[in-house]
Amino acid sequence: MGITALVFSLGAVVLAEMGDKTQLLAMAFAAKYKASKVMMGVFLATILNHALAVVVGHMLTRFDTIQVWIQGIAALSFLFFGLWTIRGDKLEGEENRTTKFGAVLTVAIAFFIAEMGDKTQLTTVALAAKFPTNPLWILSGTTLGMLIADGVGIIVGVVLCKKIPERTVKLISAAVFIFFGFLGSYQVMRNDLGLSTDIIMLTMTVLYALTAAATIYLLKKEKGQETTESVPPACCPIKKEI
Repeated sequence: MGITALVFSLGAVVLAEMGDKTQLLAMAFAAKYKASKVMMGVFLATILNHALAVVVGHMLTRFDTIQVWIQGIAALSFLFFGLWTIRGDKLEGEENRTTKFGAVLTVAIAFFIAEMGDKTQLTTVALAAKFPTNPLWILSGTTLGMLIADGVGIIVGVVLCKKIPERTVKLISAAVFIFFGFLGSYQVMRNDLGLSTDIIMLTMTVLYALTAAATIYLLKKEKGQETTESVPPACCPIKKEI
């Protein structure tokens, strides 16, 4: 069960982080500092941030009387994360944050603040609620997932100076999240709530219709907006600041 939690959380966070604001932030910082220092800052911020998320998710599962509802909310949250992924994120000046403590702490502080309330942190909360007996495995998986996703972003976007296929990545990630959201919702209704097949099918149909409508709306809204680069041009010239 521990390995399952590790693999599931690693995959979920890699998907959540691809094209996410914090991945863009890591790429922007890699244009200023050595990639190794950026990754160390990301690691420190992620450990602390996701440890808090795991604690919150784990504490929620201690309320036995609402355990089923927590699992249901955790399942539905994956649908929400899928739609959030389609909507996309953008930097809001976090990459310009500086401190007097050097590159690693500068990145760690900015990354920690940017991650508060972000999709990957909320995903970690949901994962901790889904696997309540494996908090350390969840923390290990989500942290490793962040390092993989941000490392890929830095290598592709900064070192190779290539544009990540943002739309393709977003749609694949969103589809996986939505799939697990539907699967989890079905399992809660069937195994935990013991609902009849008719009610389950009706509820799933409503969920599908709402999710499809939201997806179509977000895709149309995206088309109406001006296309933006997923990798800022400033990311290509690599500096060697301390």
